[in-house]
Amino acid sequence: MKFVITNDDGIEAEGIKALANVVEGDKYIIAPNKEYSGCGHQITTRRGIAVEDRGNQSYSVDGTPADCARLAIQALAPDADWLLSGINAGGNLGVDIYLSGTVAAVREATIGGLKAIALSHYIKSPQKNDWILTSKLTKKVLDLLLSKELPKGHFWNVNLPHLFPYQTDTEIVFCQPSKYPLPLTFKQENNVYFYQGNYSQRKKEKDSDIDVCFSGKIAVSLVKV
Repeated sequence: MKFVITNDDGIEAEGIKALANVVEGDKYIIAPNKEYSGCGHQITTRRGIAVEDRGNQSYSVDGTPADCARLAIQALAPDADWLLSGINAGGNLGVDIYLSGTVAAVREATIGGLKAIALSHYIKSPQKNDWILTSKLTKKVLDLLLSKELPKGHFWNVNLPHLFPYQTDTEIVFCQPSKYPLPLTFKQENNVYFYQGNYSQRKKEKDSDIDVCFSGKIAVSLVKV
């Protein structure tokens, strides 16, 4: 199989390096040259998109994650079988899929006819992520999903939990994305408003992806474009 690997944290992020290391097969890394977290499905149409060939089928793109997916399909890896996006440093649960650049790359790939998986890792701030354990869990998920039938016009959205230090594994649970919004407020200073939100306080609707992931299990959702 031939893979395209991208993200929204930038080509130098630890997550994309971890993902590339666990993917077996012919792989192209086609990722933004800087961070685009939270950019949603933004695309670039009013200027050219510079692409730096770094060798070994690795390309740094002056564009968004969705741009990377388009370039992969149309120019850089047109015969790819899968597009994998991540591993995002932070969760993309529930309605996050509408604002996530990680998920946007996968959505664009699905629209373009590629099979695709978005991979994110919920992090209990201020704790740090264990990328070795994250890599192990990612391989476990990919071994399952790459062999599983994916309906046309759908993609997989995966959220890894933040495990306790003594945990070395957890189960995979197929579940529905939560429809509840992130609780948020704005702090006002004169005419300037500052976003404030508490990701860990999201409503844990029973058996939703938020409930599953926050409970220490790997949440896998089948999402239709």
